[in-house]
Amino acid sequence: MTAAAQGRFAAVLTVSGPIDPISARYVIRGLDRAAREGATLVVIELDTPGGLGSSMDDIVARILASPVPVAVYVAPPGARAASAGVFIAMAAHVAAMAPGTHIGAAHPVGSGGSDIPGAMGEKILNDSVAKLKALADLRGRPSAWADEAVRRSASITDSQAVSRGVVDLSAPSLGDLLQRLDGRSVRTQDGSVKLLTSGAEVRRIRPTFIDAILAFLVNPDIAYILMTIGIFGVIFELTSPGAIAPGVVGAIALLMAFIGFGNLPTNVGGIVFIALAIVLFIVDIKTPTHGFLTAGGVVAFALGSLLLFPPWRGGAAKNLPVPAVPGLAPPSVGISWAVIVVMTVLVAAFFIFVLGKGIRAQARRVSFGVEGLEGGVGTVVTDCAPEGQVRLGGEQWSARSVEGPLAPGETVEVVGRDGLSLLVRRKGGSK
Repeated sequence: MTAAAQGRFAAVLTVSGPIDPISARYVIRGLDRAAREGATLVVIELDTPGGLGSSMDDIVARILASPVPVAVYVAPPGARAASAGVFIAMAAHVAAMAPGTHIGAAHPVGSGGSDIPGAMGEKILNDSVAKLKALADLRGRPSAWADEAVRRSASITDSQAVSRGVVDLSAPSLGDLLQRLDGRSVRTQDGSVKLLTSGAEVRRIRPTFIDAILAFLVNPDIAYILMTIGIFGVIFELTSPGAIAPGVVGAIALLMAFIGFGNLPTNVGGIVFIALAIVLFIVDIKTPTHGFLTAGGVVAFALGSLLLFPPWRGGAAKNLPVPAVPGLAPPSVGISWAVIVVMTVLVAAFFIFVLGKGIRAQARRVSFGVEGLEGGVGTVVTDCAPEGQVRLGGEQWSARSVEGPLAPGETVEVVGRDGLSLLVRRKGGSK
């Protein structure tokens, strides 16, 4: 490294996967850190199928306001900047691609991959076109291709993107990119900046442990499964007080599930239905209705599961009337049918089993207390003439003979009770 290059560094962020609140949080934090530490350039290595419109907007806004030049580098070979990735690349001061990558397909779609219908779909489409054209004009890139990418989902390779001016250059590696950017001038919010990147140190800013946990939780299938586990744990604790462990595990699972749902476009109506299902299950366990409430709870749980991410909302970001979700892969904003079916069957089986045990317990003859001793056989301990003591079930009870005196050692049968005293007769005698 030359003396002039000492102290200069390029901060590198890696975004691989859907654009969501977690990746937006990571990029914004990385840009802020790079500005504080005096980075020469921020490189965002990008490989994404698209993502939430609100998260995309957050990243774009932060790039536009960054005092440090930002280069979006679509890499490694085979990577793509699709949908929301196109907007992020267009917002960058420098857009570059590795060989074997592609960019485009920015038409806004719902969570199932279908067009957003009606006038609202048209509004979102026109808004997306205008937004991408504005970014292209700002960075001196062709706005005509921006129109194609959104309206016709046009997608092009790295060589085509360079020849058409959609991106600035193609570079086979990060080191080559830094070498080729050296001396280039870009305009930031603070004015024109000359990039001095040749020989600059590369400092990678990696996601934190919290980011990794949140990235795991911000998955509809994971959050849904955790919620189901939490329901099992909490209800098991309520029906078996003192077990402690199921309640603790259930509470933690529910908290983790709601963290995930809180970072996803969750429909409150789905949560309400699932909460209703829990109430119905608990009530049926406490005051059995021979399965009527449990059946209602299973139906409510299934409906709630379907409504958590309803297809007509398409994974809409919070505070938006409909989804602005360019190219979002369906699994990232919807629970798979297989998971819903399996979890609903497990919930139904669990509560049918618990309810069945409760009904069988009610049907059984009382097997404890004084009532449970009727018909039992014991031995006389002290003379019963007519009152004395008998031993029954390993315990000694006050007793009164109903058919004359009984001597110690005689075998007797319980025929009833009078208060806390047992009424007994000789075994085999007349009642």
